[in-house]
Amino acid sequence: MAKTRGEDLATMHRTRSPLTLGWEAARANALPALIIQALMLMLLVSFYTSQTAFTLLSQLGELKRTHGILFVVIASVAAGAFIPELFLILFFQRGRPSRRNLRNLLFTVPVWALDGLLVDLLYRSEAAWFGDVATLPVVAAKICVDQFGYNPIFAAPFCVLTYEWKNSGISLQPIRDLFTWNHYRDKIIPTLLATWAVWIPLMAIIYSLPLALQFPLFGLALTFWVLLLTYMTNRFAGKIEADAPLALATAKVK
Repeated sequence: MAKTRGEDLATMHRTRSPLTLGWEAARANALPALIIQALMLMLLVSFYTSQTAFTLLSQLGELKRTHGILFVVIASVAAGAFIPELFLILFFQRGRPSRRNLRNLLFTVPVWALDGLLVDLLYRSEAAWFGDVATLPVVAAKICVDQFGYNPIFAAPFCVLTYEWKNSGISLQPIRDLFTWNHYRDKIIPTLLATWAVWIPLMAIIYSLPLALQFPLFGLALTFWVLLLTYMTNRFAGKIEADAPLALATAKVK
C-alpha cells in the first residue's frame, strides 16, 4: 500500500537530527523573527531617548502595576490565543469563523493564561534575586536563568506537550512520552534551538527595561512565538513541509 503524504513527512522528520529540525524552524521564520526583534529594539531605544515614548510606555507599565494578575491574564490570552486565531480567520478562512476556531480557543486560552502567570512570576522572582536594574551582569544573569534554566526544564517541554496533546486529539500518548530521552532529544531540543534564536535577543531587550514593562513587552513578542511554536509542533506531527512558510503552517492547525 502506498504511503500517505503525512507518513512520508513523518518519515522525513525521523531521518532529520534535532539540530537540523531546530535550524529549519529558525531559518523558515528568520524574517518574522528579525522584524519582531527590530520592533522591540526600537521600543527599547525610544524608551530611553524619547520623552513621548517614555511617557506612553510608563503608562503601560502603570496599567500592569495597577491591575496585576488581571492585566497578565488578559494580555497573555490576547497575544497567545485571540490574535493568532483572528489572524487565521481573516487571512486563511476568508473571514469565516468555524467550530474549529472555538475548539482552538478552548484549548489555547487556559494554556496561555497559565503561561503568562508563570512568566510574570519568573520576572518578579528574578527582579527580587538580581535587582530591577538594567546593568550587563544583571541582564546576563536573568537571561541565563530564563533561557538555560526555566526554558529547558519547564517552558519548552510544557509548550510542546500541550500542543502535541491538542494535535493528537487529547491523547495520553504525549504524556507517556514526556519523560523519555527520545522525546526530549527529538522534540524539545529542536524547540529549544528555535526558541534561543528568537528569544535570547528579545530577552536582552526585555530585561533592559524596568520590571513593570517587562511583561507588557513580552506580550507583544508572544504572538510571534505562538506562530513559531505552531510551526514546530505541526512539523513534528508531519502535517507540513520542512520549508513551509510559517503562515501556511498556522493555517493547517486542526
